[in-house]
Amino acid sequence: MTRPPAPRGAVRAVLAALAAALLAVSVPIWAGTQGAGAPAQRRPAVPARPATPAADRWAGSWAAAPAAAEPGTAHGYAGRSIRNVVHTTLAGSAARVQLSNLFGTTPLTIGHASLAVAAAPGSPAAVPGSVRALTFGGRTSVTIPAGRAAVSDPVRLAVGYPADLLVSTYSPSPSGPVTLHPHARQLSFLAAGDHTQDGDGSAYTVPTPFWRYVTAVDVRSTEAQGAVVALGDSITDGVSATVGADRRWTDFLARRLHTEPGAPRYGVLNEGISGNRVLLGGMGASRVNNPSALERFDRDVLARAGVRAVVVELGVNDILRRPRQTRPEAIVAGLQRLVDRAHAHGLRVVGATLSPFGGRVGTGPDQELVRQGVNDAIRTGLVFDDVVDFDVVLRDPADPQRLLPAYDCGDHLHPNDTGYLVMAKALDLATLKGQGPARL
Repeated sequence: MTRPPAPRGAVRAVLAALAAALLAVSVPIWAGTQGAGAPAQRRPAVPARPATPAADRWAGSWAAAPAAAEPGTAHGYAGRSIRNVVHTTLAGSAARVQLSNLFGTTPLTIGHASLAVAAAPGSPAAVPGSVRALTFGGRTSVTIPAGRAAVSDPVRLAVGYPADLLVSTYSPSPSGPVTLHPHARQLSFLAAGDHTQDGDGSAYTVPTPFWRYVTAVDVRSTEAQGAVVALGDSITDGVSATVGADRRWTDFLARRLHTEPGAPRYGVLNEGISGNRVLLGGMGASRVNNPSALERFDRDVLARAGVRAVVVELGVNDILRRPRQTRPEAIVAGLQRLVDRAHAHGLRVVGATLSPFGGRVGTGPDQELVRQGVNDAIRTGLVFDDVVDFDVVLRDPADPQRLLPAYDCGDHLHPNDTGYLVMAKALDLATLKGQGPARL
């Protein structure tokens, strides 16, 4: 059901009052539990899409946002196999795979591709008998135009949860640059020659910390009720999480959705990109890499299979990355545009407050003022359908502008494994189904 957008004037008024109040004081800023000024009416609740169990449906079990063109790959990986290791969040009886050439400038030919169940977590070897050749429109090869993606035909495969899957591709001819996700926090593997159908994995001798080409794995299931997309930056991407251990906050959320009574049986699709912003795209010298949330929303959220709800964790990089956004209302307006687009497709949106970054090199009072302004606007209830207060659960009570040391990976911005677990526990699962108010 489409929801009316929140009144923008009310948000601007709240932010103006906050800015005046914050600039009038010189003591450290302590985050409150409500926005300043007169109480604002909460954004009218939007129910999630109906999610009825027992139907045989497709839903996302894993995803990663295409983030950049891999440097030095103008000719791609011709004559080599790539075995991507990905972790499921839903079980199913069949699967299909999406491959992307988003950042390529020439057509990408995949001569052969396969899907298999890993014999052990993080292993390039497959469970015996589980390797399935992938086809695309009935053909074993596919050519993907520059800037496009292709989805495989479904294959029958018993996909479990939790399990690692192996998505293998072989390119017979030069093409590039290679579309990748650079912060996988999971080792994948490379091999010389076509080894897509190999089960023992012995040819895959070169480990790599990236995911290449693969951007989604969907499963067909009678258990799944849909999927929730986590749209975020490096904190959602899991930067600083233990490599190969599946300890991003989205991994912990997936475990909750599988174990807690009454939880919706959703897959969790991690669409975090390190350095991502709401308003501006680009990274380093490239204006194409790291597309903004507004640029990639349709591709990374609306196009995913079975999406019922979205959790948005964004805004920190708008404040910290140059050119720095100095007006909290501009960031809030961008977040509201994301929510409006989600509502137009019947999706419920849970928004996260911005976590502390005090002590981070290059940050100071000016950036803190903007963070507080964004957070207070989010807490009014005028931006998102519900709120998860990552700021409150991660901050140090003795110094609220900083992460609690027990949750800090050491860079004063990214949580460690324990911090990611705390984040996942903070999310009220009822809000993903459209039940209950936000916990503020």
